[in-house]
Amino acid sequence: MDIIGGCLWRLEQLRCFVAVAEELHFGRAAQRIGLLPGSLGRHVRLLEESVGSQLLSRTTRSVSLTEDGVALLEEVRPLLARLDELGQKFRARHHRRSRILRIGAIDSAAAGLLPTLIHDFRAIAPDVKIQLMEGKSIRLVPKLLAGGLDLAFIRPRPGMSRHLAVEDLFSETTVVAVPASHELADHKNVSVLDLANAPLIVPDRRSRPHSYDLTMNLFAAAGLHPDIAQVADEKQTIVSMVAAGLGLAIVPRWTSSLASAGVRFLPVQEGAGQTTPKLPLAVAWMKAVRDPERDALLDLLRRNLEIYSAAA
Repeated sequence: MDIIGGCLWRLEQLRCFVAVAEELHFGRAAQRIGLLPGSLGRHVRLLEESVGSQLLSRTTRSVSLTEDGVALLEEVRPLLARLDELGQKFRARHHRRSRILRIGAIDSAAAGLLPTLIHDFRAIAPDVKIQLMEGKSIRLVPKLLAGGLDLAFIRPRPGMSRHLAVEDLFSETTVVAVPASHELADHKNVSVLDLANAPLIVPDRRSRPHSYDLTMNLFAAAGLHPDIAQVADEKQTIVSMVAAGLGLAIVPRWTSSLASAGVRFLPVQEGAGQTTPKLPLAVAWMKAVRDPERDALLDLLRRNLEIYSAAA
């Protein structure tokens, strides 16, 4: 038997001895540590042979400690307690080291909010690894409900699952993406009236209902109907289409960070009775799931929301 195996074998014998010494009953001691009474008794006998002394006095009615048994118990108890303490410490360390926080995010949050948030979170939880999954709200929510994500940054909508906690964060300002060659490109801002006859590129409502409805509602509030020239899904695709002169698009402000030499991004001018169109952002998680790392990130987010919203 190698040294490590011998140490583990002796440790098991000592644990068996302590259980019997504390219970003074082989049946209860065996039940306590999950062994059969016969196996427990064999461990104790082997320990007695090893130390060369009887540790327990056994009769058909009782079990008691001998003088050597009392002495060994006093020596062994603090050693086993220390080993248990070390074991718990290393298991906790391994848990912290291997902990993964799975975050889902729509493109706006992934590009605007999360880089700064994750950077700050690493400073307070360096052992937690962040696994980021980017997707649309309609795909992130089912994954969150199925346990595949710990939290998700989404566009909130009415009637979401009662199993979810949903916390509104802020609303993202929108801008109008205009081809650099367009007559509006030199303006400081644009109004919905400026877009009345312009061909527009909008996302598919089935996958991005908030963005689609924002464009439609903006025109409806002004008594206009948008000229939809093209439907596209991803923001990068929409911006590329704008650069190619296929139309204009109302997009979240963060989209202006996408590199595109042929596009200008202009603020939307508030008209009479109108406010700047915005897109809501919320964070969601499962109500019934306890997760200290997730809660630590949420606490950090709440305390610095004003800073993070300015960066988004």
